[in-house]
Amino acid sequence: MGAAVALDLFGAQPEDLAAAVDEIRAAEARFSLYDPTSELSRLNAAGGGVLSAEMAELLALCDAMHAATDGLFAPTVQPVFAALARGERPPWEDVGWGRVALRDGEVVLAPGQALTLNGIAQGFATDRVRATLAARGLTHALISVGEHAALGGPFRLGVVDPVHGQVGMRTLTDGCLATSSPGAMRLGTQTHILHPMNGPAHWSTVSVEAESAAIADAASTALCLADLPQVRRITRALGARTTLIDPGGDVSSVG
Repeated sequence: MGAAVALDLFGAQPEDLAAAVDEIRAAEARFSLYDPTSELSRLNAAGGGVLSAEMAELLALCDAMHAATDGLFAPTVQPVFAALARGERPPWEDVGWGRVALRDGEVVLAPGQALTLNGIAQGFATDRVRATLAARGLTHALISVGEHAALGGPFRLGVVDPVHGQVGMRTLTDGCLATSSPGAMRLGTQTHILHPMNGPAHWSTVSVEAESAAIADAASTALCLADLPQVRRITRALGARTTLIDPGGDVSSVG
């Protein structure tokens, strides 16, 4: 899924590591846009289809996070991303989660639509690995499949901005942390985190701490596009903690 993986496992056996790797490979087979044979790639190519249980669970969470973030979490921006990457006119008219139909274990996309799960699938995979390791009896581990989840702790993690470098530290104990930076990658004049209504990004970096890495992942993506009153309201509604780095490098926290 385009993310670096790091697993710090304490008191683990080789079969514990193998189980974690199997979970990561399963997530790639479902959610990766880089694999043309993945479930997501096949759904995009066909305009929908029957969902695996894991894909149905993740798309239901996408629906919830879209609502929780005032529509700023927008998995339907993939056609715009792809067009910008090719240097073509972005089809903003194809963006709209409200045109995606989820029902009875199936998804139907409107004509021209395609989904990206890059703003949530890495967190979802991180959660799955943590649950797998916990079920195997591990009590002290730090998992990162693009985002971070802790079993036990404490673990100290840096918050890093692509322009200003490390701007702070966070401590995780049985929690999760996700960080998004719009400027970490650019598509022409656009940042890679795309506003569903072609609006601007407000923050250089956003880090969110939550009980779930998937929720933290989706929230950190969406809150890059939120103004400060929205950040405050969404963060509190999610029961999360958000760290904001503005374009000038100033750091503030909410929650």
